[in-house]
Amino acid sequence: MTSVFQRALGDDFGKLHPMMQRRFGVGLDAGYACMGAGTMTSIRRGPWWTVPFLWIGRIRNILVPIQGKSVPFTVENFPYVDPFGRETVTFVRSYGTGTHPHRFDATMIYSESAGRVIDYLGTHQHLAVDLDLSVGDDGSLLLVSDAQRFYEGPIAFRFPMLFSGRAELRESFDDDAGVYRIHLEVTNRRFGFLFGYTGTFECTFPAAQDAPARLRPRRHERRE
Repeated sequence: MTSVFQRALGDDFGKLHPMMQRRFGVGLDAGYACMGAGTMTSIRRGPWWTVPFLWIGRIRNILVPIQGKSVPFTVENFPYVDPFGRETVTFVRSYGTGTHPHRFDATMIYSESAGRVIDYLGTHQHLAVDLDLSVGDDGSLLLVSDAQRFYEGPIAFRFPMLFSGRAELRESFDDDAGVYRIHLEVTNRRFGFLFGYTGTFECTFPAAQDAPARLRPRRHERRE
């Protein structure tokens, strides 16, 4: 079985930079994980009124309320099979140091019915987000968030984009510096810029065919 991202990109996966193919080739059949560590040269947020929403989002590891420069961060991508038999890849990012760094949890699957990657956000997979993927001329990968759905018990509804953000995340590999580069911006069509960061990191690729419990969500959501 090819990786979640290989299935979504199809032939375009081969247009990624070789180091990007390795990073996004994490999967059960590949037999390895990706562990990155680096520095966010800049983490920014929008106007003052965005702060309460960022702190509320932190409760379930959905949003990061900090801002600053030269912030250490890690990203951990491990494959595993979720309780519904779907191959899943963790995208857990931690920002800062200390006992309780700020953390953003995401887990991704490939949806056969939708023919795309679904990104579940947070410790309880409350938000399911459609991702549009494309490959740049430089072999970079652009991930753009699309429709969002909220799930909690019997409650299920499509989250209005008027009250949410559209994320654009680009990752690339810098041959000269030998590092991965990442840039994210989250914007709202009415209120503009909400949150973003820019950074660099290096990766190792340890053997793995399962994800540690600390990286898995506390609750898995069947609905896509």
